[in-house]
Amino acid sequence: MARRDRGSPTPRQLRVAEQMRHLLATYLLRGEVHDPRLDGRSLTVAEVRVSPDLRHATVYVSELGRPLGEDTRRALAAAAGRLAGRLARDMHLKYAPRLRFVADQQFEVADRIERLLREARAHGVPGPAAKDGNP
Repeated sequence: MARRDRGSPTPRQLRVAEQMRHLLATYLLRGEVHDPRLDGRSLTVAEVRVSPDLRHATVYVSELGRPLGEDTRRALAAAAGRLAGRLARDMHLKYAPRLRFVADQQFEVADRIERLLREARAHGVPGPAAKDGNP
């Protein structure tokens, strides 16, 4: 039997995290979090990471077209208890997970990398494809 790296999540953690991500995205899309700070906000739940005991979950959220605002993060933090209870009921979990909402920065990092690559090409620095002689 192959040994699993201690730092990597188990298949169960991955399944539970993905189901949480899907349900949280659905709750937010339907406007089931009744907070005026979230009115008119398009939120994306990019990823959920759960602890091995499934009692803690970090939820990576972004706003469409802008970085996650502090007001939005506070509104999500205020609703975390209700959302956790709803997740526990809908997923038939023994314990409601403690949710922690953080800004997802994947898009910002990808934009920065793309900008740096464009600047490098503009200054004549060859890209990775040019190393083997292909333009």
